[in-house]
Amino acid sequence: MKKSDFNFELPPELIAQAPLAERSASRLLVVPPGDLPYGDRQVRDLPDYLHAGDLLVFNDTRVIPARLFGSKESGGRVEILLERLTGAHEVLAQVGASKSPKPGGRITLDEGTLLEVLGREGEFYRLRFLTDEPMEKVLLRAGRMPLPPYIQREAGSADLERYQTVFARHAGAVAAPTAGLHFDQPLLAALEAKGVNFGHVTLHVGAGTFQPMRVESVHEHTMHSEWLNVGADLCQQVARTRAAGGRVIAVGTTVVRALETASRDGALKPYAGETNIFIFPGYRFRSVDALVTNFHLPESTLLMLVSAFAGRERILAAYGHAVRQRYRFFSYGDAMLLFPQEAAR
Repeated sequence: MKKSDFNFELPPELIAQAPLAERSASRLLVVPPGDLPYGDRQVRDLPDYLHAGDLLVFNDTRVIPARLFGSKESGGRVEILLERLTGAHEVLAQVGASKSPKPGGRITLDEGTLLEVLGREGEFYRLRFLTDEPMEKVLLRAGRMPLPPYIQREAGSADLERYQTVFARHAGAVAAPTAGLHFDQPLLAALEAKGVNFGHVTLHVGAGTFQPMRVESVHEHTMHSEWLNVGADLCQQVARTRAAGGRVIAVGTTVVRALETASRDGALKPYAGETNIFIFPGYRFRSVDALVTNFHLPESTLLMLVSAFAGRERILAAYGHAVRQRYRFFSYGDAMLLFPQEAAR
């Protein structure tokens, strides 16, 4: 299996550069199991496809303003993109500079906070913020929202709210769980009125989610690690849903990765820690009956994940339909509702 097996042609003008005025006004491409025809709908129509007793699982991570600018002691300019928080005042980060900073070196952010370079871990640097202030407070003052590299503009004030889900609670992500961006309070209220239940996991999305696969063979790729938490309450919700005949619907690939990590022993159990789970065709899913997801980059690990779930040919055909119908792609784009290759429960 090769990464080129997951390529598709995408006109650049279909890459969404900004969100719609209304979250749930995005389009929703419904991809039923088998050869049933697609449905071209809107996200606000999602209640039509769910049943009372179904469980929607969201990722409640909160995006931090993870893009920082400053200067080295030599005066050279530095751009920092946080990968993850590793302690109260320590981070892993990508550092862009004309010359690589050395351990023990200092970086002064443009707003004045001082950072120390502790060392390297592969392509990332370990940095310490030399302040007693809480990290989130420093980042809110000094950082910018880390919009994905395919959005060809600087982050603005509107992105502080729109590149964040309405249910974001736990700070730590440097990229949004984008399927969740489509949900607003009216849609959540409509789902609740339908009898749909809500559950939450936390997976702090890292900047590695945007890094291209550098090997041609899928089997040789090593996934980046991300931190997640699947709590006991969510496990109990899933068990009750299954016992009552309901379905578990993941909102986003991050939720799938979290639930599948916590189900690796065959049953869903509480789990907090790292995951580098890599899901591609041939994988047997244990925890998810349907998936709400955005459109993903060609040859990306996330496109491989949805191909594992709904079938590679089915996904690539659906993406072709989306291109012809002028759907909007990627983080600020439209969404899909996917069912597995076999009929959903």
